[in-house]
Amino acid sequence: MITRGHDGILPRTTTLADESYLDFVESFRGMNFTAMYPVFSETADTEMKEKIGAVDSSVKLSTIREVVGALPITQVWQRFMRSHQEMMWRRTRESFAINEKELLAELDAAEKQGPGQLIYDPNFHVPDYTRMEIHLQPGGYTDDPLGGIVFHYGGKVFYQGMDNQNEHHIEFVELCKVPEDSKIDKVLDLACSLGQCTTNLKKRFPDSEVWGLDVALPLLRYAHKCAVDEGVDVNFIQGLSEDTKFKDGEFDMVLAYILFHEVPVKVMKQTIKEVFRILRPGGVFNIFEFPNASQELLPSERYLIDYDSRNNCEPYSPAFVNSDFRQIIIDAGFTIEDGGTSTNPFLQSIVATKPNT
Repeated sequence: MITRGHDGILPRTTTLADESYLDFVESFRGMNFTAMYPVFSETADTEMKEKIGAVDSSVKLSTIREVVGALPITQVWQRFMRSHQEMMWRRTRESFAINEKELLAELDAAEKQGPGQLIYDPNFHVPDYTRMEIHLQPGGYTDDPLGGIVFHYGGKVFYQGMDNQNEHHIEFVELCKVPEDSKIDKVLDLACSLGQCTTNLKKRFPDSEVWGLDVALPLLRYAHKCAVDEGVDVNFIQGLSEDTKFKDGEFDMVLAYILFHEVPVKVMKQTIKEVFRILRPGGVFNIFEFPNASQELLPSERYLIDYDSRNNCEPYSPAFVNSDFRQIIIDAGFTIEDGGTSTNPFLQSIVATKPNT
């Protein structure tokens, strides 16, 4: 096995050449977002105001596509966005694939280790709606055995170095509001992915029983290995957000970080009802998610989300964005309020509480 160890908790790529290449891709992505997107956004919104005379939600998406899509800066920005995603996943997957046999053996060995446990049914049916190559990641989250480590390093590039030691996820865990009575015996990280929030929920609430649930076994296997490596006592289980199989009122707190734009609206509604069921009265549901129709979006933001759906494999986000997400949460029985503000201004923060009566 060719190994270059870890940078803290982050695995290093198999070769220095791969790391250098991906450092370039990371800076390329940063240029697209921090330098180019603000110019694109201002240009697009100005063009809409001059040609259409409106920038509010009354403007049809088809009109935004026509006007904004014709701008030269839009076409260059789109090409750059697609290119850096393809470059990121291709080189990351190729790098770790060199050690595929050994890496899979490490995941197998970790399954037998604690302190926490990994639970899954070999006959579990992965729904078709989850088997998309979200964010263009080859094999998606569900079908690539190396999907966990590939997603972990790809996340370093995606977050432009701001999450190398889980800093981004730690921030959202710290923003989570606790129940009014401060009773937190059991916590769920819903759609936990690599378990970056799961392990940090345990660090914030060391006396609580913490679970992470996700549909993607490759991510869960990697999440469990990372927790074992850190010695963090958390449990991971393969399951569906819309049908968790947990008992009524079993949890005091649930966290969902950028889950709902990744599922069909029907599943989103089922999931919110499911969380209401498994939370005890007075329990809290902390949500960090994409903006949507509950808020006013500029044409450039609507174009970005539409582009992301069509060219970055985010098939469910447009329907989510066009839903009244907050009203759906209220209709499920929750009371809601705004949550804490994060360093990511794009995401909305919602605290949903299950009433005591």
